[in-house]
Amino acid sequence: MKRILIVIGALAGAAVLLVLGYVGGRHAGATPPRANVAATAQGTPRKVLYWYDTMVPDQHFDHPGLSPMGMQMVPKYADEGSTDKDVVHIDPSTVQNLGVRTAPVVRRVLAAQWEVPGTVGWNLRDAVTVSARTDAVVARLDVRAPYTAVKAGQPLAELLAPSWNSAIAEYRALQQARSSDAQALRAAARQRLQVLGLTAPDIASAHDGRVTLHAPQDGVVTALDVREGQQVGAGQTLMTLNGLSTVWVEAALPQAMAGTVRAGTPVTVRATALPGQVFRGQVETLLPDIDATTRTQRARIVLANPGDALSPGMFVDVALQPASGPPTPVVPDGAVIATGSAMPRVIVAEGDGRFRPVPVRMGRSAGGYTEVLAGLAGGERVVVSGQFLIDSEASLSGALQRLQTGEPAPAASAAMPGTSPPEPRP
Repeated sequence: MKRILIVIGALAGAAVLLVLGYVGGRHAGATPPRANVAATAQGTPRKVLYWYDTMVPDQHFDHPGLSPMGMQMVPKYADEGSTDKDVVHIDPSTVQNLGVRTAPVVRRVLAAQWEVPGTVGWNLRDAVTVSARTDAVVARLDVRAPYTAVKAGQPLAELLAPSWNSAIAEYRALQQARSSDAQALRAAARQRLQVLGLTAPDIASAHDGRVTLHAPQDGVVTALDVREGQQVGAGQTLMTLNGLSTVWVEAALPQAMAGTVRAGTPVTVRATALPGQVFRGQVETLLPDIDATTRTQRARIVLANPGDALSPGMFVDVALQPASGPPTPVVPDGAVIATGSAMPRVIVAEGDGRFRPVPVRMGRSAGGYTEVLAGLAGGERVVVSGQFLIDSEASLSGALQRLQTGEPAPAASAAMPGTSPPEPRP
């Protein structure tokens, strides 16, 4: 009997606990799960108008948590208004939680080094044409193939030319003359040989009516226009020699870069075919034509070519160092917000949670920094990380619309508590 009483007492106690738990649960459920009131660090309550996702600021919610995109939503407070409608106010604690970082705008000369492709070519100033100054027959060719390297004074071809033979015979007949008249005739005969294109080695090698032409300089026979036994006329080109002591390098410059390069700009040239070798020179001139396909302008560079290491047609990498100009404001590359068709902008931090979007006109970039040609004077602080929050706040307040159009933009309407969020803008 005692055991039955103990069991009945235990069941009664469990029933009482269940009733108390149910009543307590209903009472706790009567308390709102989320209140649109937050407290500052000093304990002062702040009214929350709505919660929103910084990636989709047009969607408003009446409770915190995760947005449909899976992002943590942030509150929009009622006391974040400002008399300056172009300034965005964000709670300093929110700025700190999102890790917003700023950097100063400094004025300095932006050192830059451009890397562009280039092609090695012949220096056409070192090109020499060997031609027949009179009608002749090519009796023998000492150079029988193009791109044969020759040295100065090396025999090139042997020609049979009657007019040369008569002039040489007249000149030699007057070599022993002692009278002034005979010496004058000898000088005239020598001048005639010069007009016919014969040098002193050519005259000395003449025999049996044949004249041997010699290379006027070191170089390479880049063009061979005759064959042995061919008859040639006065003025006809026999061959062309190009020197290799210097070469031209033509570098392709983008149009944005061409304005910073001028004659005298120092360059450094490297070729993958010649590892470890560096060639230094300077820009001689900018060629006036623009390539219609690549929209690039060519810069001509004259380089010394010791040991004939650089060959025409070789591809090289050209590093140019444009002349430095006056100091300009520069900002980190991460601070620039590209807007597509609109003008790029930066977010200037004014302190105490105040941020202002500022349109800027950008210049060249180098070393992780970008020139600001208009919009900043230097000394400001710009946001370099966490721009999503500030950019979305500026969009909500209409600051960006006024920044782009100069007209007031309508404020975004907040969704009423308990209603579904509006559809996102396309």
